[in-house]
Amino acid sequence: MAQTFDPAAATAAYLAQLPPEAHARATAYTHGGHWLLLWGTLVALLAAFLLVRSGVLVRLRRRFEGRRNRPLLVAYWIGGLYIVFDAVLSLPWTIYSDWWRPRQYGLTSQAFAGWLGESAISLVISALIGGLFFALLYSLIRKVPRTWWLWSGGLTAVFIAIGMLLAPLYIEPIFNKYTPAPAGPVRDEVVAMARQVGVPSEKIFVYDGSKQSNAYTANVSGLFGSARVAMSDTMFKKGADIAEVRGVVGHEMGHYARHHSLWIAGVMSLLAVLAFFLVDRLFAPAARLLGGEEIKGVADPAGLPVLSAVLAVLLLLATPLTNSLIRIAESDADRYSLVHFNEPDGLAKALVKTIEYRAATPGRLEEIVFYDHPAVGRRIQRAMEWKAAHPKAPSKADLDVLARTAFTDRLVVFPNMPVGMDGIALKADGTWFERHDFGWSKGRYAVAKGSLCLDEERGSRRCYVIGRTRSGWTLAQGAGGPVAVALEPIRQAAAPG
Repeated sequence: MAQTFDPAAATAAYLAQLPPEAHARATAYTHGGHWLLLWGTLVALLAAFLLVRSGVLVRLRRRFEGRRNRPLLVAYWIGGLYIVFDAVLSLPWTIYSDWWRPRQYGLTSQAFAGWLGESAISLVISALIGGLFFALLYSLIRKVPRTWWLWSGGLTAVFIAIGMLLAPLYIEPIFNKYTPAPAGPVRDEVVAMARQVGVPSEKIFVYDGSKQSNAYTANVSGLFGSARVAMSDTMFKKGADIAEVRGVVGHEMGHYARHHSLWIAGVMSLLAVLAFFLVDRLFAPAARLLGGEEIKGVADPAGLPVLSAVLAVLLLLATPLTNSLIRIAESDADRYSLVHFNEPDGLAKALVKTIEYRAATPGRLEEIVFYDHPAVGRRIQRAMEWKAAHPKAPSKADLDVLARTAFTDRLVVFPNMPVGMDGIALKADGTWFERHDFGWSKGRYAVAKGSLCLDEERGSRRCYVIGRTRSGWTLAQGAGGPVAVALEPIRQAAAPG
């Protein structure tokens, strides 16, 4: 296989499974998504400007402080209300970017009412949790005004860890129904895979992801005891076979086994320290630019729109860095899947089905800046290169077919055979014979279950385990090791009379 298999040609063949118009549509969707990053940041800045100029958060802060001066509680209420106000101001843009546009490209079938209801639930959860985060953040600013940004990384790490731990248990089930993978070949295969690499085998789920998205996807979520691998039902609606399941679930198990969530959370926490340091330095000029004369400074919760505006710009500028971080983890998970489960074609078939929402062949610079996953074309190329370098051993059934074709009407010659022996002749009619210096042995043979078995007329039987290498065939008898054999045409003159 390694001598004739061409990874580049195989990659091109996989990509050609989609017609040119499908690739063009995927490219249009992807390039439009790049612009959404800029427009989304501008919308965030506009919402911040409107909130600052309206003075609504300043008035609310004064009202809360006037009733009872509890800074922690004031920051909590201001933080939660800011999240709600910002979401309301951004709602037209969110409808376009998160619902209308994917629906136009066939990536969701969810009705607007369903999407809006789930968005409202998500907003309530975000306001409750975000309010707590901001309350604690402003507490840090008040207590350690010079170094609050340094401690913010720890606070961010704690919230990320708690979110990862609790999301599969309490948040995700609000939006989707998760059920253990049903009994059958898929579950049996996934459980065997999990046991092979030491991943908890009871944490394999299927969820109704098609309710929100038509995208072919799976994910790993959770932390420690709450971690699980979940496959969207869209995988199976789009005809995922066992090889695809092995490739995709192997990738997700790679995230779990390689602790990608933990080290990404750690790096993100360090980036949060840098971001909050810059917020500390840029807050005053940003507040003046947005017209926040009544905001008392970075310690004032009413200045949250200013803080968020600075963070929005920093997040946009950091896009290549954060995307590259995630992309490295995704590449590592692909390699884990290939190393441990060796399903390059299964992985490639699954990747082709993701092209509809992620163009397959971007330029290198475009991939670095905008892609949070490696480009599909490159991922398939790597899978095909792996396939070329690590040819999969055929199953016993496949091996039997190949061996019957190769061995029929051939003389099996072992190395260093004694004088007077030619080898084992395997005839097309299922009989065999072998010449010795003292006569002949003959009988019937069968190739089955990866073995060549010779039944002699005198009643004895001997079997050889068949093996295949890049250069030919091997046979092994009993406890002996495999021996390379040559297959030659049967010389009729040497046949028994």
